[in-house]
Amino acid sequence: MSHLRLIIIGFLLLLVGAVLPFVMVIRLVESTFLLNFVAATSSIGGLTAGLIGIVQYDRSRRQGMD
Repeated sequence: MSHLRLIIIGFLLLLVGAVLPFVMVIRLVESTFLLNFVAATSSIGGLTAGLIGIVQYDRSRRQGMD
């Protein structure tokens, strides 16, 4: 998977992890254990995917400099 795709997926997952709790707080969606779990998991997964994408991008740039 390309580094740009991982960064985009990470951003989208982080966005979901931020929007879901906000929607639950303003009571548009009822807060359930499953939604809380999805929000937390998507936030952690997005952070991980984004960091992996950034590391892959940096490695590919450094290899190009050699």
